[in-house]
Formats: sequence, structure tokens, C-alpha cells
Amino acid sequence: MTRLRDHLASLIAAEGPLSIAEFMRSVAAAYYEKGDPFGAAGDFTTAPEISQVFGELLGAWSVAVWELLGSPSRFSFVELGPGRGTLMRDALRAARVRPAFLAAADVLLVELSQTLREKQRDALKDAPVRTLQWLEAFHAPRGQPLIVLANEFFDALPIRQYVATEQGWRERCVGFDGDEFVFSLSPTVMPRDLTPITLEQVSERAVVELSPARDALAETIAEQLVIETGGALAIDYGFLGPAVGDTLQAMRGHRFESVLADPGHADVTSHVDFAALATGFARGGAEVYGPLAQGAFLQRLGGRERMEALSSGATAAQREGLEAGFARLTADDQMGSLFQVLAAASPGLLPPGFSSYERF
Repeated sequence: MTRLRDHLASLIAAEGPLSIAEFMRSVAAAYYEKGDPFGAAGDFTTAPEISQVFGELLGAWSVAVWELLGSPSRFSFVELGPGRGTLMRDALRAARVRPAFLAAADVLLVELSQTLREKQRDALKDAPVRTLQWLEAFHAPRGQPLIVLANEFFDALPIRQYVATEQGWRERCVGFDGDEFVFSLSPTVMPRDLTPITLEQVSERAVVELSPARDALAETIAEQLVIETGGALAIDYGFLGPAVGDTLQAMRGHRFESVLADPGHADVTSHVDFAALATGFARGGAEVYGPLAQGAFLQRLGGRERMEALSSGATAAQREGLEAGFARLTADDQMGSLFQVLAAASPGLLPPGFSSYERF
């Protein structure tokens, strides 16, 4: 057994089956410390690693929000789950067109993994910003506006799953049978109004997913957006809820595998319920826009124009690579429609890329 398997098995033996949320927290902590999970040699590839255009467009979006805020002389530029630092590096490069933006930016990176922090330090060692700081949890200084970017972050936050039974809702848990981890149901019957979906609306054994962790973080970010002014972008794969169905998944070596097969050695996530996420932001007082398909959002920000600018001085091979990367981000049969974009803003601020008709 690995150390994590030993720990989880002992914990289950002592305290009983774990909730999916407890399992995800333990697995994520171990997984992100074991090495770099990104890119061709890792387990998955995120949008910033596919094309520089992604981070550059989000940088342009951030500059536009900063200008809408009145170009403050100091603001918090926050990224949740910065990966290798690629997105922030590309965003800051695009922001060089507004030197005052860079001079005003306090860059805050929310990252627990010491392994990834080192990657981010290397990527951002020459960042021309006011300050560069790492945080273990979301927090932005009081007294200054903030801009928040979260790409493929909310999918990794823990979820809880509840199963419809004849007796009522029962929580899906992770147990250990002496040889391997298995899913089980808690003996406790949960309140009938536990979820926004009633038992009568689903068939027996249907799974409903909730994420108190996502909801709470969205509400916290929104509260600060209201107090200090600013805007936030959440980009992830998901759907517009209610969240009926099991979306828990594990990715290893760019292939799906059983969530319980080898805890700590695969990336365990779930699809984001954007209706629930939007409700969390709205509960905190923010105005919420979207969700909008990632492909449409990037095109609205000038993705095609940026591609043409990059291609103008490129070789044929380079142009082919640029086009392939951009197509992967924007095409409906790739990431363009699977990934969704949700924006939250302080009251009165219309986020770039959205219309007033797209308010949630």
C-alpha cells in the first residue's frame, strides 16, 4: 500500500466510511505534491498550456475590468489554482500595453502545492508587477479593488453525493473492504429537503451532487467584490444544473480511470454545476453573467484577431500549430462548448465579453 492508501484505510477502519468530500480533500493534497501533473508528460492539459492566446485574452479582459474600475493605482490580481503559472505569465505579457496596470497590480496566487509554487516562481520571476505573493486560501487585502481568475479550479473542489433510496436521501461514501476501496451508502437517512431536487423528481438510485465548498468560496469572493469593487471569471467544464448524475472522475496519463483505483496518483474532479455556482456568487451580492460557452467568449474578446496577429510573422508549421491550439480551445466538438465561462462583478460593472441580457 502507498502511504495515502494506508492512511485512508486506517481512517475508515477507525471512523467508518468517508464522505466523497473527505476523500477528495485527502486525495488532492497528496496528488498535487507528487509532481507536475500538467502537459503531455502529465495527467491532463489545461487551456493555458494549449495556446498562449488563452492567457493573453484573459489578460486583456483583466485590463478592461481595471479600466472600468477607474484604473485604480493599486488592486489585487488574484488567480485561484495557477498551475505552472502559465496563464498569469501570458496575462501579464498581454497587459504590458497598459504599464499602469502592471505597476498597480498586487498579484496573489492561491496555491497549496509547494511543488507547483516552485513552477510558478520560475514562470513569474521577471513579472513586472508591484508585488507577487502566494496564499493557501482566497484572501485579498481590504481597501483595494480586485480581479479574480479561476481556470479549472472549481472542478477540483470537494463535492458530496446523495443517492435516492426508498427510505430517502442517503450519502454516498468511500469504504474499504480489506483489499480495495469501495463505494457505499451511509446508514443515515438525510432530510428530504436536503437538495433542490425532490425525491419525487428522480428515479431510485439517482445521484445528486452538491458542493458546499464551491458555494461558500463563490459567496466569499462575491462579498469582497461588493465591498471593494471588481470582477471575477470562473472557467471550467460543466453544465447548468440541477446536478443530477454522477460526474466524479479520475484522470491519469490523459485517460480516465476508476476514481478508487489508486488514490493520490490520479486527478480527481467533478463537473461544475454552473447554476449552483452562480447562485453562490449572487448570494454574496455580486451581479452574475453567463454561463457562456468558452469558444464564444474567447471569440468575443478578439481571439481570431489575436490569432491573425500571431500568424502574420509565423512559419507555415507555426501557423498550423497556432490554429490547432486555438481550434482545440474554441471548437464545439473540443473544449469550446464543454467549457463554460461565468462572470461575477460588483453591482453596476458589466464584465467585458458579456451583454446585459446575459445576466444570470
